[in-house]
Amino acid sequence: MKLFRKRPYIPLEPSSTQEEVNQKPIVPEGLWKKCPSCGKTIYAKDLGADQVCPHCHYNFRISASERIALIVDGDSFEEWYAEMPLSNPLDFPGYTEKLMKTKEKTKTDEAVVVGKALIKGYETVLCVMDSTFFMGSMGTIVGEKLTRAIEQALSLRLPVIIFTASGGARMQEGIMSLMQMAKVSAAISNLNVAGLPYFAVLTDPTTGGVTASFAMQGDVILAESGATIGFAGKRVIEQTIKASVPEGFQTAEHLLTKGFIDNIIPRNKLRDTLAFLLEIHTPQKARDQDE
Repeated sequence: MKLFRKRPYIPLEPSSTQEEVNQKPIVPEGLWKKCPSCGKTIYAKDLGADQVCPHCHYNFRISASERIALIVDGDSFEEWYAEMPLSNPLDFPGYTEKLMKTKEKTKTDEAVVVGKALIKGYETVLCVMDSTFFMGSMGTIVGEKLTRAIEQALSLRLPVIIFTASGGARMQEGIMSLMQMAKVSAAISNLNVAGLPYFAVLTDPTTGGVTASFAMQGDVILAESGATIGFAGKRVIEQTIKASVPEGFQTAEHLLTKGFIDNIIPRNKLRDTLAFLLEIHTPQKARDQDE
């Protein structure tokens, strides 16, 4: 009797015929999404138009066009300055090509969309930053579009709403990018002097130069739950101050407890909240004319 011998087995040839490959089920891309917060896999249609996790209420990042569709009345949005040329003021190597590729991929001209819209019948100038375009970073064109939109609001005597979503200044444009902080902030100050309201809605992420300028200048500052809001990142801060910082110190919830923002509004309630703010800040004379 042999104690050690090879066990009999039947070799199986790997399947490689095209016919068998074609029989494999094809799962369309984007059919399922994984929630970054709770880790659960979600059927994309269950997220709905709001793009909110049904399990933990995490707000998925959405594009400017998706945001506008959620907020405004029907087709009331009239976009301004959509065809501004791409800018590479420092002739940064490869930057123009990267801009072109990003524009083609996102079907967006820049990291902000501005225009005029109606929200439950109330006219407003609406600016929506788009984190899908260069992480919403602020370059010269972003600053110019925001400034022109605010100046147009001054001319039309309309309130301004800005949805922020940005990683900060765009490094490929250097000091020209940083200058946009002062330019947009000055335009907001002119709005304030004219007695016109400015409402800021901080979404994930709102960081860097945008936080350090116009994001925190709103007469009313709202935020979405879980949004990251801050200037520098946690690691940079800890390296600078040589001390650890608490978890979650740059979330909307923490900032609310410290008085940096006025309220956190669920995404599906933002339209109603903004309409209410527009209503109470619209002069009675203008309301009578609308009626």
